[in-house]
Amino acid sequence: MHLAVVACGNRLEETLIMLKSAVLFSYRKLKFHIFAEDSLKPEFEKKLREWPSSYTKKFDYNLYPIAFSVGNAQEWKKLFKPCAAQRLFLPVILKDVDSLLYVDTDVLFLRPIDDIWRFLKEFNSTQLAAMAPEHEIPKIGWYSRFARHPYYGTTGVNSGVMLMNLTRIRNTQFKNSMIPAGLMWEEMLYPLYQKYKNYITWGDQDLLNIIFYFNPECLYVFPCQWNYRPDHCMYGSNCKGAEEEGISVLHGNRGVYHDDKQPTFKALYEVIRDFPFEDNLFQSLYYPLQSKFLDTVHTLCGRIPQVFLKQIEKTMKKVYENRVIVHMGANYRY
Repeated sequence: MHLAVVACGNRLEETLIMLKSAVLFSYRKLKFHIFAEDSLKPEFEKKLREWPSSYTKKFDYNLYPIAFSVGNAQEWKKLFKPCAAQRLFLPVILKDVDSLLYVDTDVLFLRPIDDIWRFLKEFNSTQLAAMAPEHEIPKIGWYSRFARHPYYGTTGVNSGVMLMNLTRIRNTQFKNSMIPAGLMWEEMLYPLYQKYKNYITWGDQDLLNIIFYFNPECLYVFPCQWNYRPDHCMYGSNCKGAEEEGISVLHGNRGVYHDDKQPTFKALYEVIRDFPFEDNLFQSLYYPLQSKFLDTVHTLCGRIPQVFLKQIEKTMKKVYENRVIVHMGANYRY
């Protein structure tokens, strides 16, 4: 299972905590594709070497420089957030990778990546990427109120968690607003940016919305619990899937891990950050999390702790059962 992330500026710690959440809960081996500024590479190598061997054997990783294959590199680099546009070039750079999960640095996995990876099997013959809606309610959504460019569906999509069949992306001709014929992915990116650069606010996410507006048959939309953001609870709970199943993937955008505006999101980030790898998951992660949540009930997100806890509790039980079975099996064999 391939996982890609792009880290620039002060995103080292956030990226490492995201990778830690992936390793803690996943079953199959992972391959990390980390795109980072040169100054961050030695730090990534140092920190990942410090992880215990019982966890480092669960993944391999490659570090890549920030690189844009078409257009002006400085322009791409400054689009929305530093380096975020790198994700648009993943199909071009990772030519030997068939499928990939891309996430922003401020994402935390609350269940195995194996589970989101299964969505690839649900793609029909034309779908080549999956994202969650930007909002659940059109009348308070950003795109439906403010966008000055085409966007997917009624509320647009959020690109912070994006599952991609790279082989299909590389082999597809995309309909577009520039020429009557279809364009391949790489040859479409820069002309698309040039056409819409004065109308976009959220950079590469807006470009992806424009692409899938013209090619809706290419997108699989997964439910909001797979990209759960403060917008899903800060004005009142509006992600039905998370209410029923719990949050699968947490996306702490708006910088909420680093301020006190949404303490539920910050609590999850800090507990995973502070969890010692070899400790008991319930004692050193779940119970501290429950305790921290008691201090968040003054917020609308803090009033629905079950939404935040349901899936991660289920995940930890499975991980624990798996370890016990493996341990007992090992003892039994000898």
